[in-house]
Amino acid sequence: MNFLRGVMGGPSAGAQPSGAETIQKLCDRVASSTLLDDRRDAVRALKSLSKKYRLEVGFQAMEHLINVLQTDRSDSEIIGYALDTLFNIVSNDLEEEEQDDLEEENSQKQVDDLGRQFTEIFIKQQENVTLLLTFLEEFDFQVRWPGVKLLTSLLKQQGPQVQQIILVSPMGVSRLMDLLADSREVIRNDGVLLLQQLTKSNAAIQKIVAFENAFERLLDIVTDEGNSDGGIVVEDCLLLLQNLLKNNNSNQNFFKEGSYIQRMKPWFEVGDDNSGWSAQKVTNLHLMLQLVRVLVSPTNPPGATSSCQKTMFHCGLLQQLCTILMATGVPADILTETINTVSEVIRGCQMNQDYFASVNAPSNPPRSAIVVLLMSMVNERQPFVLRCAVLYCFQCFLYKNQKGQGEIVSTLLPSTIDATGNSVSAGQLLCGGLFSTDSLSNWCAAVALAHALQDNATLKEQLLRVQLATSIGNPPVSLLQQCTNILSQGDKIDRRGSKVQTRVGLLMLLCTWLSDCPIAVTHFLHNSANIPFLTGQIAENLGEEEQLVQGLCALLLGICIYYNDNSLENCRKEKLKQLIEKRIGKENFIEKLGFISKHELYSRAAQKPQPSFSSPDHMMFDHEFTKLVKELEGIITKAIYKSSEEDKQEEEVKKTLEQHDNIVTHYKKVIREQDQQLEELKQKVNTLKSQNEQLQTAVTQQMSQIQQHKDQYNLLKVQLGKDNQHHSSHSDMLQMNGIQPEEISKLRQEIEELKNKHEVLQGQLREKDSVIENMVKSLQSETGTTEQSSQITAGLEHGNELHRELEALRIQIQSQSSDISKLQSEKQELLQQMNRASVPALGDSGAVIAAKNSELEGRLLQEIKELKNEAKALSEEKALLKQHLDSVNSTVAVLQNEKSQLQQEVAESKKEQDDLLVLLADQDQKILALKNKLKELGEPVEDEDDIESGDQGDEDEEEDGEEED
Repeated sequence: MNFLRGVMGGPSAGAQPSGAETIQKLCDRVASSTLLDDRRDAVRALKSLSKKYRLEVGFQAMEHLINVLQTDRSDSEIIGYALDTLFNIVSNDLEEEEQDDLEEENSQKQVDDLGRQFTEIFIKQQENVTLLLTFLEEFDFQVRWPGVKLLTSLLKQQGPQVQQIILVSPMGVSRLMDLLADSREVIRNDGVLLLQQLTKSNAAIQKIVAFENAFERLLDIVTDEGNSDGGIVVEDCLLLLQNLLKNNNSNQNFFKEGSYIQRMKPWFEVGDDNSGWSAQKVTNLHLMLQLVRVLVSPTNPPGATSSCQKTMFHCGLLQQLCTILMATGVPADILTETINTVSEVIRGCQMNQDYFASVNAPSNPPRSAIVVLLMSMVNERQPFVLRCAVLYCFQCFLYKNQKGQGEIVSTLLPSTIDATGNSVSAGQLLCGGLFSTDSLSNWCAAVALAHALQDNATLKEQLLRVQLATSIGNPPVSLLQQCTNILSQGDKIDRRGSKVQTRVGLLMLLCTWLSDCPIAVTHFLHNSANIPFLTGQIAENLGEEEQLVQGLCALLLGICIYYNDNSLENCRKEKLKQLIEKRIGKENFIEKLGFISKHELYSRAAQKPQPSFSSPDHMMFDHEFTKLVKELEGIITKAIYKSSEEDKQEEEVKKTLEQHDNIVTHYKKVIREQDQQLEELKQKVNTLKSQNEQLQTAVTQQMSQIQQHKDQYNLLKVQLGKDNQHHSSHSDMLQMNGIQPEEISKLRQEIEELKNKHEVLQGQLREKDSVIENMVKSLQSETGTTEQSSQITAGLEHGNELHRELEALRIQIQSQSSDISKLQSEKQELLQQMNRASVPALGDSGAVIAAKNSELEGRLLQEIKELKNEAKALSEEKALLKQHLDSVNSTVAVLQNEKSQLQQEVAESKKEQDDLLVLLADQDQKILALKNKLKELGEPVEDEDDIESGDQGDEDEEEDGEEED
């Protein structure tokens, strides 16, 4: 203050200088003073004047302050004063007192404009913002904290421009992220506020901040501060998290994949006693619920929303929210937001919807959470916002949930209604709300029931079976008939709330029910009073409130035309169109139909699925119904203008399409079955492949194990040999003399081999003996000429010689086998002697042992040599026997060939003899025939006996004459 008095002229001055003059002197001092202390005092004085004389300091001192930031960076104190002064100039936070509302409003506008102008001057040179970012790296509290506040204020005034400068600045965002790690809570908390302003409406910066590990740091801060029980720091962190996640699919996916959803579960842990919540806790929990809704918002991509919904179920977050939903003592606004949050967590997710259907309220008897919520929806004493939230929850439960739709409708069917009346079902609550005297309950129940029928033709047909008992003594009427009765009564029933709301709700229900359900259209047309009522409503000229009802009546009548199957003769399509043309007019009908989409409340409802209305009177349209209107408006317009011929053609086309659809469905079924079979075969192939791989690996393992065992066996064998070398003195002496145990084992093996070969040779000899004996028998049985018998005799003699040779060989082999047995016995004796010699008596002297050993070794060497010689001789004899056997085999083969030749020659001689006998018989017959002819001719013929006797007599006479001579 002394410095300030000196600048202003001191206390003795006659006239006090103005603030502008003082500020000018201070600016001159800052610009011209060479001493750092003088400049520091001048900047301190400017800081103290900057709040009161903001405009003057801003225009006169900003340039000098920026120059101080550039030149005096080494002095943290003057830098801190300069940053504080700039913050006071740029900031719009006023501390004005005793101002009227109007003056305060005008002053605030001027202040806002002033702060925006100073911000533009400061950021006009981008180097100023870059310079400010460098000061944020300073750890000195006097520099870092004012820098954080100044940059936050700049972002508030000119956010997009400052964001762009920081985005292009090297490591600009990373420098700001370091503020969250500051150990000083003041800087950390103001750093959170700075990041809030930085991430507003800038997806690029949001992504950079998220990938700089912002989620981890912010969740750590929330946990350290006590989750929902924390202070305003938790609120700031939650607001920053919302900025990072809202409408940013990349960050949402990163948040889910980083397993950060699981860390949200402890936020919603509430105790049994929920009374006395602080305002800050309510705010924190409200923001936490909104953060959950950001992740599962219907506006997000369906795949991302579904993934987050499943994660929330698996980590128990949905279960925790349902616990809050059924808890007692929870504030109304938190309960409402919890219902909305649960709604979006279960919307379109079958798994979450099934879980929600199983939740029971802690009551006696226990009731389903759905029933408890519907009781609140149809209760006119409940807050309007809460009733809207329950309706939204019920809509989300039924969204793409045919199973849930069936469960709700089944509570209305006669076979499932509880006759005892002990428990209230969802269907009974909906019917009670539909026919109550509260128009809001009528509308909510109608919309809820319409959602139970959405895109489900089967349930639309089943709902036609529902019968209602209107009064005692009167027959029950169908639900469809009761809805049309209430609709036709109109304003005759005294209702609380909007007069139009009940009729709009009922008309939306009927339009949803009858669309794409020809059977329901037939039931509706069966009541002869319905069509006249609709045409009368459409034809009247009513006020603006009634125009909406007229449009919905036109829509319902159009549905009755388009989905009419012409089963009722009096209500065929053509007749209904003629009725419209006569009573209403086609152009007037289309104009009334267009009232719906042109209504302001229709446009609001079409924006988002959640029913959010400023007041109950604005509650007219449902989001899903707006989709139905958009779909049917054009179709109905075309159907009204179509001729009967076009209708017939359209019906034929529909039939053809249905046939094609049936064919396509059949082929789809066949393809599905084939795909299933292919999948099964693929699974089998994969199973066989895996089994094959397992077997191959098992074989490989077994082979490796076998190889290991072989290696171990060889290793043990070598080790055993080494042990024998070290521990057996007798073995050492034998090895020194050249006698190896392996040689003895080899001799044993050779002897065994000779035995086996001997037995084989004996078997072969026996076989040859049997062959020769068979040949001899066969040769003896043959009969033939003298040459053949001589050849057989020669063959027999040759066979006998071979037999004798074989006997000699057999005797020789027997003698050799006896020799082999002798050798074996000698070998056994030698082995026994060796074993006895290997363990000498303890009392013998070394010389005696050595002599015995040498004598035994000599005998062993001699006997081994003899065995080797005998084995050699046996092998030679074996070779001779083999050769002899081969010669015998060849001889046998020759004999067999000769035998076959002899048999062939005998057969040929027999054949020749038979031929000669036949010729002789023929000649005898011819001679006898000739003789008979000669006798018949009278010629003398001599018999063969006479000729033979004459010939015999001539021969005797010749013999006698020869004797006489």
